[in-house]
Amino acid sequence: MISVRLPDAGRRIAITGTVQGVGFRPFVYRLARELGVGGRVRNDATGVVIEAFAAEPTLETFTAELRAHAPGRVRDLAWTAIPPEPAIPFEIEASVSAGAPVLSIPPDLTTCAECLAETRDPSARRYGYAFTNCTRCGPRLTIAQGIPYDRPLTTMASFPMCPDCLREYETPADRRFHAQPIACPVCGPRLNGTIEATARRILDGEIVAIKGLGGFHLACDATSDLAVARLRGRKRRDQKPFAVMVADLDAARAVADLSRADAALLESDERPITLVQRRDGALSEGVSPTTPLVGLILPYTPLHHLLLAAVGRPIVLTSGNLADEPIAKDDDEARRRLAGIADAFLGHDRPIATRCDDSVARVIAGAPVVLRRSRGHVPRPIALRSPVPAVLACGAQLKNTFCLARGDSAYLGPHVGDLDNLAAFEFFREAVERMERLVHVRPEIIAHDLHPDYLSTRYALERPEAIKIAVQHHHAHVASAMAEHGLTGEVLGLAWDGTGLGTDGTAWGGELLLASYCGFRRLGTFRPVALAGGDQAVRQPWRIAIALLDDAFAGDPPASALARLDVAARDVRVVRQMIAADLNAPRAHGVGRLFDGFGALGLGRSLAAYEGQVAAAWNHAADAGERGRYPFTIDEGVVDTRPMVRAAVHDLDAGRGAGIVSARFHGTLIAAGAEMVRAAIAAHGRRPVVLSGGCFANPILAEGLLAELGDVYLQRAVPSGDGGIALGQALVAAAIAEGRS
Repeated sequence: MISVRLPDAGRRIAITGTVQGVGFRPFVYRLARELGVGGRVRNDATGVVIEAFAAEPTLETFTAELRAHAPGRVRDLAWTAIPPEPAIPFEIEASVSAGAPVLSIPPDLTTCAECLAETRDPSARRYGYAFTNCTRCGPRLTIAQGIPYDRPLTTMASFPMCPDCLREYETPADRRFHAQPIACPVCGPRLNGTIEATARRILDGEIVAIKGLGGFHLACDATSDLAVARLRGRKRRDQKPFAVMVADLDAARAVADLSRADAALLESDERPITLVQRRDGALSEGVSPTTPLVGLILPYTPLHHLLLAAVGRPIVLTSGNLADEPIAKDDDEARRRLAGIADAFLGHDRPIATRCDDSVARVIAGAPVVLRRSRGHVPRPIALRSPVPAVLACGAQLKNTFCLARGDSAYLGPHVGDLDNLAAFEFFREAVERMERLVHVRPEIIAHDLHPDYLSTRYALERPEAIKIAVQHHHAHVASAMAEHGLTGEVLGLAWDGTGLGTDGTAWGGELLLASYCGFRRLGTFRPVALAGGDQAVRQPWRIAIALLDDAFAGDPPASALARLDVAARDVRVVRQMIAADLNAPRAHGVGRLFDGFGALGLGRSLAAYEGQVAAAWNHAADAGERGRYPFTIDEGVVDTRPMVRAAVHDLDAGRGAGIVSARFHGTLIAAGAEMVRAAIAAHGRRPVVLSGGCFANPILAEGLLAELGDVYLQRAVPSGDGGIALGQALVAAAIAEGRS
């Protein structure tokens, strides 16, 4: 080790970003000792602070190495000169909590290779230990109870370190140097059962509730039709796909066709559930009964690795809840709520501080797209181009997440889900309050959706803050894409989804907006379709098909088209009367509703077991080799879909299959969207073009518009659906409150 010479210069280096809980201070310590730098490093409420003393060239090298090689994600590194101090060895100081807190805790980190090797090594003292971790891996957000991120402010505070763990924690050369969740079988958390017994139960066809990082999962044998059917019945989840955990990439390739990008996404540090093409016969058909895709996930904790090795086959690993409820978090809560589902429980005594479900992603246009942003991503901040005041954005009704923004950072909360019941709403309130405490943010501005009946809107209006700003749904979608990509000024935004309340009181969802953060102009939309029965039409998409047919054929559609719907003549007659009389049949412009209606017509799928099911099936039906398109017109910015409906009915009557019709349907939407954008550019000048809304989780649409328009911004790190809308709400509300664009 190089001895520390009398310094002739000093620097105070302030570092912000995701720099706590990633081994940042140990890295700084080792670097300083290697270069002969004296001083100290500590966590504080804003990140990491270093006071370094050495010769000026050495400090320059030290600072450059920090910029280039420090772990975590450095957002900003700034230094100021300070007077030199007498030569002292470099040390790690106790953290301080003074100052305005900035959340610098990373998401929960997947098990590193070294820790995994220890759990498999019979000679290692952590052999078979389900809570093995180090500074490079392990729980972070889900155990954090405050900042700075130090053991006393985590749920590990109740587990005093044994002498061996304490020695590792205090040894600079050890990879567990200042690893806050450090544990071993002597002093750390313990399971309340065994891996071996759990594996036997799964292999015997039973359902086991297993406590993970952010809550409980329900597990069963993914190759057993009986076990999967039993889980579906007990969980009250008739057809929605289950996620499947496999041991490694080889096991993943045995059950699915993986591209190189798929494999990289599966193995990424975030370890999301990754949607890939399922291989026939490799898993129970009940895993994903109505889609050719399967959501695969690789193990991300030692417990998962040990369990998959013991089971020796893929397992279903789905959220530990009944349909539409939040994931169970605590052991007693899980036994109470999951008693009618699980045959057995595998819990442990490490408390979970923050409920956090798995993230979901897929590859679109050759790169990852996040569909649900939660474990592995939260609380990683989204960097903002311009600082904002403290804002809480409450999100939407479906696929809810919230957003807290302050300064140059925005934090999306963990996935909450649909706010359709009291349990989900209470989870939403709990998650908001917890994040506010964690980052010490007291919002000055509350943003919410324009829809007055959303529970998130009602919550916002009940808050005590004086400034409440309603943000139109599709404006928020476009602003979310702008924020992700750091765009300012005006953009052209295609915002396509199922529905969102428009400023004219109708349901929008096929919009082209000329938008900035402060406001927008609606340049284009799709011809509306009647929703007979309101929301009932989304659950019974044959009603939308009837509306499309009546509209396209002036009230006299071909009998052959009506017959495809396999619906009782009396029900068809009642719905047609509702539409004709404009009785409980609101008009909706959503592109998602076109998917529902065409899916019902082309596939004969009259009912949807869950939101978006028929639309997804219509997407999967498309023939990849078909390049045809149907006619359409655009008049004063409104896309008239009636020619497309008539042409599709003609194709079906001529015996052309659903694959051809679906492909042509997609091609028509792509052509219409591209024409809308080109017309807007001609009229208003070139602007950046962004795609947002749930429809752009559809790879055919997203990739088609990218091919048609070229330089287009697609959301990737933030969900394009309602799970990302809170980010846009926050930015719009901040801009309106401050009068910015």
